[in-house]
Amino acid sequence: MQYLHTMVRVSDLDASLHFYCDLLGLEEISRKDNDKGRFTLVFLTAPRDRQRAEEDRAPMIELTHNWDPEEYDGGRNFGHLAYRVDDIYALCMHLQANGVTINRPPRDGHMAFVKSPDGISIELLQAGDALEPQEPWASMENTGSW
Repeated sequence: MQYLHTMVRVSDLDASLHFYCDLLGLEEISRKDNDKGRFTLVFLTAPRDRQRAEEDRAPMIELTHNWDPEEYDGGRNFGHLAYRVDDIYALCMHLQANGVTINRPPRDGHMAFVKSPDGISIELLQAGDALEPQEPWASMENTGSW
């Protein structure tokens, strides 16, 4: 058995691609428009070593955009997506500077949570050992749910 991907439905494909690609740093690896089914599938992955074989790439996220408007609610039963990051403080600063709420700040230098434009909870984990606690994160309160 091989883990392939996680699918999340998105209401605004452009806003979602901005969040996942431009802000989080994922890469789009394929896109398929289905005119008959009226949806678009976009597969994203964490940046990968170009030397790795196709079958050895990191697990993917599939963004499914249904062309006819739908409202997606809840999602807490889904849980979250998790990504290991090189510098949790730098990424959180970048996200915050671009209007993303840090729902659970990285007070411990190890873990933070943010949400995508569609309310999907994203866990960010510091690679290696936790960074030394630092402001403004160390004293920042949680915002909303995560």
